[in-house]
Amino acid sequence: MSGGVQLENANPVIFQRSGDRMLTASEEDEDVHDPIDDREIFDILLVLHLIRSINDPEHPLSLEELNVVEQVRVKVNDTESTVSVEFTPTIPHCSMATLIGLSIKVKLLRSLPDRFKTDVHITPGTHASEEAVNKQLADKERVAAALENSSLLEVVNQCLSSRTI
Repeated sequence: MSGGVQLENANPVIFQRSGDRMLTASEEDEDVHDPIDDREIFDILLVLHLIRSINDPEHPLSLEELNVVEQVRVKVNDTESTVSVEFTPTIPHCSMATLIGLSIKVKLLRSLPDRFKTDVHITPGTHASEEAVNKQLADKERVAAALENSSLLEVVNQCLSSRTI
């Protein structure tokens, strides 16, 4: 992923992935309404991996394996149609924080029903530029403009591409 460039965090701590949950028959039945919950956002919607399988832009690892995303930092209110995701960059000066947040936001926007409002932000106190990054991720116009940049969109799509886990 680094293309010969020196990595900011060359030796990140790698965490064990949480196990996949077993889906019940009613969860798989499209005719039965089942509310979207934090594990569903973190884990899977049928076969579609959501944020836990997003690839790190620097390392051949998922955001879950780097502990950038954790289920406890995902909040879903199905009734109010809101999803909030906190992510924790691996180092306080991570230059990839905005890209990681954008990748999470894009994955949610592409995967969730249109009724959901998404909030993606850095875990408080874990990044030197947390306020600036959060401001960018909360600004719909900035996010839309970023996704119009074909080079940036290509990198986001690489982070979202499937890989063997």
